[in-house]
Amino acid sequence: MPYLNIQSQLLLSMPGGTELIILLVIIILLFGAKKIPDLARGIGKGMKEFKDAREGNDDDKDKENKK
Repeated sequence: MPYLNIQSQLLLSMPGGTELIILLVIIILLFGAKKIPDLARGIGKGMKEFKDAREGNDDDKDKENKK
């Protein structure tokens, strides 16, 4: 039964629709509508670099193999 208790606590801690809308409004107010695509692009590039580093993919190795 402790498993059910932990699972129900996790479900209750997830943000709902209202909380997500409030967070979105705060982000827009803090960064401005023009900066959000740049922020998302930067986060995406960072995540890709992290994933490549975690998997052991290295651009330098790929370039050397193509030569």
